Amino acid sequence: MPISPGRPKGVPNKLTQTAKDAIAAAAQALGGADRLTAWAQEDPQNERVFWGTIYPKLLPLQVTGEGGGPLELSLKLKFVKPNAG
Repeated sequence: MPISPGRPKGVPNKLTQTAKDAIAAAAQALGGADRLTAWAQEDPQNERVFWGTIYPKLLPLQVTGEGGGPLELSLKLKFVKPNAG
């Protein structure tokens, strides 16, 4: 029996997508963005969970520079002579 090459690279896992769709549908049924906002505002602990756990999931895992290249940083130093006093 030939071995299947598996899922091609870059093709999303169907089960993962199905789970994400179900979670999105449940979130919408529970009140969506308005309910999430209300929940976060109910308690400072909830807001900490939102900013510390939920929101970071939207951020990219890797940060790259322009066109996907490396980040370019520039640093400007200014030396100031201390006042003799």
